[in-house]
Amino acid sequence: MTWKPRPRPDVDPRTLPLDVQQGHLLSRLDGSLDLPGLAILMGLGENEVAGMLAELVALGAVLPEVPEEPEAEEDPPAAAARAATHRARFEQQLHAQTVDTRVAQARVAEEPDLSALCFDPTAEVIRAVLENPRTGLAQARLIAAHHRTAAGLEALGGRTAFTNDPGVRRGLLQNPLLPAGLYRRLWSPRRLLEQYLVATSRDAPEQVRAMARDLLRASFNQRTGEERAELILTTEGRCLASLVGLTLDGHTTALLCRRTYVSTLLIQNIARWSAAPPPLIAHLRRQDAVKRNAPLRQLLERHPNAS
Repeated sequence: MTWKPRPRPDVDPRTLPLDVQQGHLLSRLDGSLDLPGLAILMGLGENEVAGMLAELVALGAVLPEVPEEPEAEEDPPAAAARAATHRARFEQQLHAQTVDTRVAQARVAEEPDLSALCFDPTAEVIRAVLENPRTGLAQARLIAAHHRTAAGLEALGGRTAFTNDPGVRRGLLQNPLLPAGLYRRLWSPRRLLEQYLVATSRDAPEQVRAMARDLLRASFNQRTGEERAELILTTEGRCLASLVGLTLDGHTTALLCRRTYVSTLLIQNIARWSAAPPPLIAHLRRQDAVKRNAPLRQLLERHPNAS
């Protein structure tokens, strides 16, 4: 389980003996970033940030890490075999019944029929399965991965207890019939980096990756400079290919100009992005990694925003 630290809601940080760096780190904690993400955001090493977090926990400013039980999921081959068994049961024993009969059965079914009915192609039956008090994550994951109507998937999307589950989210992302509205509703609150990972996932069908790219572009200029800089730096600029036509504000530019650049790939990707602002191009041209690399110097010199 990856720890994503949060401040203690019942503690006023103004009453604690925090130094400037501790106060700055505490102001960045919202429960969405793990240690590597915080290190990138702060421009510090992971060990240094880990030490500061330990101090903040000791001072009572941050909630301590709470060990959690790992998510109980079958390995992919076993899950696929079990799903095939449930699908076969539905097709051989349940599909011939009328829709009304299947709806009534779905509301009270027990295993193995409950999981078999997750393969029903009608949204009415899926809604009835979700009303069944015996329905749990195992059935929600089957619906997410295998159901093929927008209405049925929307019904699943209305159950927060299910959509918070990584297995359910993974199944939805692999489902080519995932509705665009449901995707936006579930992924809009997530960080830009998570949206980018969906947009580039090899496990997601092209329809889902296209929705993810659209959401990433729509979200980019609505987020903080810190989050935009995090996306660019963490992906080594690969994300910029999806952000053609967008621009950086002054705050994001200032954050990027505070860093020392050693990654050739990151410098190349920024240099090939036509919207890279003049101060950032000038900052890159002063980097030792650029001064020692003639092709990089030429690439930056040819940038339309090079002075």
